[in-house]
Amino acid sequence: MTDVGSGGGIDRVAEARLAESSRLFTSDLSTAEFGLLEHTGFEPVDFVMGVSVFHIGFQPPRGLAAGEYQVLTQAMYTARENALSRLVAEAAKVGADGVVGVRLGYHSHGEDSIEFTALGTAIRHTGGGPQGAAAPAPPGGYRRPDGQPFTSHLDVKDFYQLLTVGWFPVAFVLGVCVYHVGVQGFRQTMRQAFVNAELPQWTQAFYDAREIAMARLQAEAERAGAGGVVGVSSVTSEWVWGGHTLEFFVSGTGVRRIGTRQASPPALVVPV
Repeated sequence: MTDVGSGGGIDRVAEARLAESSRLFTSDLSTAEFGLLEHTGFEPVDFVMGVSVFHIGFQPPRGLAAGEYQVLTQAMYTARENALSRLVAEAAKVGADGVVGVRLGYHSHGEDSIEFTALGTAIRHTGGGPQGAAAPAPPGGYRRPDGQPFTSHLDVKDFYQLLTVGWFPVAFVLGVCVYHVGVQGFRQTMRQAFVNAELPQWTQAFYDAREIAMARLQAEAERAGAGGVVGVSSVTSEWVWGGHTLEFFVSGTGVRRIGTRQASPPALVVPV
């Protein structure tokens, strides 16, 4: 019997497993990443995850007018947030300071249900900093300003490089917008039937959806206490929700400054 509740609850079976996690660590780190992680002053704790299977409510059609499909956007946003919140809850349960290498997975469960998974390796600070330098934890520790474990999609190499310049992850942040593309008139369609021509309603829809998604990503980073976002990527999907629709999804890692440059990154030397 499981009971995830709403939002960031932990599944009961997962909670029982996490209670035994102190016996040994688990991670999805490669051997190279595991070796490099020791140079950051952190250690792996557990391979953590969060999942949400979400039912999508009724989305009223927009007819010919362009604009956001708010019901679809909210469903995609809430399902992703549920998965990430549960990943953070598992990290907190094992006493981790944060999660690195966070990745999101998506799967459709028919026309009206979606599934999101969030996976990553929870890590804990053990002392020191890059290359073993004496680097005391910043005020409040390495967790987020609100006391929750940090999340980051950065791998260990990027995590190390971020530390060496005095910055640190705060939260994996995202923005999403599902947008209906306006339908052009019959006369415009006929004028463009046999010539090269831009489709202005599609061009404008991409701009509008991008700006809405980016504004949400930036607002989420600000709420988390980040000073900026690194590694921003975008994914655009068309026709997933039917004709004349597109989804614009952006994500990245919000970061904050915690000190000054500590060390130079290690050089890769290949013996001859």
